[in-house]
Amino acid sequence: MRFDTGMRAYTAKRVEEIEQADILVGIPAYNNQDTIAHVIQMVSHGLYRHYRNSRAIIMVADGGSTDDTREVAKEFEIKPWQEKLVSIYRGPGGKGSAFRSIFEAAKRLKVKVCMVVDSDLRSITSDWVKYLLDPVLDKGYEFVSPIYSRYKYDGTITNNIVYNLTRALYGLRIRQPIGGDFAFAGGLAAYYMEQDVWQTDVARYGIDIWMTTNAINNNFKICQANLGVKVHDAKDPGESLGPMFRQVVYTLFLLMEKYENEWKSVRGSRTVPVYGLDKFLEPDPVSVNLDRLVDGYKTGFRQFRSFYEEIFCPDCFGQLKKCAAMSKTKFAMPVQTWVQVLYETAATFHHWQHNRQQLVNLMTPLYLGRVASFINYTKKMDSAAAEKVVEDQAEVFEQYKDYLVQCWDTSAKKPLK
Repeated sequence: MRFDTGMRAYTAKRVEEIEQADILVGIPAYNNQDTIAHVIQMVSHGLYRHYRNSRAIIMVADGGSTDDTREVAKEFEIKPWQEKLVSIYRGPGGKGSAFRSIFEAAKRLKVKVCMVVDSDLRSITSDWVKYLLDPVLDKGYEFVSPIYSRYKYDGTITNNIVYNLTRALYGLRIRQPIGGDFAFAGGLAAYYMEQDVWQTDVARYGIDIWMTTNAINNNFKICQANLGVKVHDAKDPGESLGPMFRQVVYTLFLLMEKYENEWKSVRGSRTVPVYGLDKFLEPDPVSVNLDRLVDGYKTGFRQFRSFYEEIFCPDCFGQLKKCAAMSKTKFAMPVQTWVQVLYETAATFHHWQHNRQQLVNLMTPLYLGRVASFINYTKKMDSAAAEKVVEDQAEVFEQYKDYLVQCWDTSAKKPLK
């Protein structure tokens, strides 16, 4: 069912009663009863410490939690002169639908700035509010993307796919394009709300990369905010990929088609201004299961071998075949092979008009293999040293940009049956 609004009637009425605000902080939530109070507390304290003379609204956009998330959020007492909205959004279940309702509230309230933070954060501090909002309010930026100190095995989709492609495609070194915690000017929130994407994967996990890519290609003024350590409900990449991986990658590839004229001519990349903290903090470890990752790669290769041979060039397929024979501790997928995998898959996605979701599904085992390779390569490194490996990998993606364009313009593969 299509909805013309992301807000239910009672939320819209409450927004109408408030009439106008300066700052809106949105918190998308779903079954976060253990963390939601801490997030609201830190947001409330930050608004009180740094913006007590501004009218601020905290909006929890819930996806129909079956635990006590909404009850905890409603009962938590915020600082004086702040308003709190606890709502259930309308639309497809997912983070993007929550954001849509937040964007809509921002537009109706005519806010100067809107900020969104994840509801499972354990490391958020009151200063995050200042780090995210100041660049918009004081420096004229329109989109603020986060930078975190993350453990080397946290954020594997970002480290191995999203950062590399976003940087190589559009020429900006935005380190966390799907970080989850952003700020943007009120006008950009209104722009986002008006786009007709709310029945697609953007309404789910595709929202973060969609926001970032649109901000880049529509020439909004962008910076980054260093927030320090990010500790949240991190997940083992071999255990709980699922919808997030598929929706992020699918959206990323669709955006490549939409902005083809913009990225084809881009070569190299440039830094993006960073505000907030000025140091790297070593985060706590995140556990991963190397056996599961390698087994997932090998099982997927056996199952989809014929498809991989059809999709990828002989050199790329030959390397993938070699990987399938490697032991767990020796598993190593060359960076160049991983670049070929992503670029050739993106080109195949472009040329196929059917079974695109199946094509993205075929990437999952290869992604597990690349994560396993990264783990083996960096196992004796701290997170700061592993970050250098991520940066080196991103440079290889830039070096092969002409190869992407060649595949994009000439590859004409038959779709999977």
